[in-house]
Amino acid sequence: MNKKLILIVLLVLPIVIYLIFASATHNQLFLPTLSKNNRELPDWKSLNGEKVFLKNKITVVGFIGDNIKEAQGNIFNLNQKIYDKYVGFKDFQIVLIAVDGSQDKVKALFEKLAGFTENLSGYKVVFASKPEIQAYFDSFNLKGKLDANCATSEVYIMDKDINHRGRKGKNKEGKEEYRESYNAVSAADLHNEMTDDVKILLREYRLALKRNKNKENFRLHEKK
Repeated sequence: MNKKLILIVLLVLPIVIYLIFASATHNQLFLPTLSKNNRELPDWKSLNGEKVFLKNKITVVGFIGDNIKEAQGNIFNLNQKIYDKYVGFKDFQIVLIAVDGSQDKVKALFEKLAGFTENLSGYKVVFASKPEIQAYFDSFNLKGKLDANCATSEVYIMDKDINHRGRKGKNKEGKEEYRESYNAVSAADLHNEMTDDVKILLREYRLALKRNKNKENFRLHEKK
């Protein structure tokens, strides 16, 4: 029985590995880390009064500033192309950072969004002053910039240790690439690039969880 199981694993494993690599648009089994141990969110007001953390969550971070009407299309793109696909993962969230004073506009936006997506629990919105938001954005040392409204159409992926994740190195065509963010204006960018990268990061954690479980099972079955 054990020999048959080993044979099956040996036959299936190469196919699984091939499918994993083939499903990615770039040559990565793990999503590259661009910067490590970034700052946790300050103790800012949130839309529903809860404390919002990036730590221990896979987070898409967006800066929507105070022109919520302008950000609306980007959030609807993000909702359709990213949120609806990954809201089922309990450790996944989207955190939006807005300027204090825009709470009513944000509430109105999410009332509209509720007409398309029933479960909005994975969205977190926090509010702060423009100088506070700018200082927090600057702490990531990004190439991109915020506009005068403390907003950007770009969104960023953070892992559970608040490491900034993205792309660097050679892609499948052998060309060097660097991607620190994804443009929420472009549904194609979210669908073709960001979806793939979030998928890789989630798979990375699933593989780590599986390895840890296997190690634990091995220890439990070790001979005393």
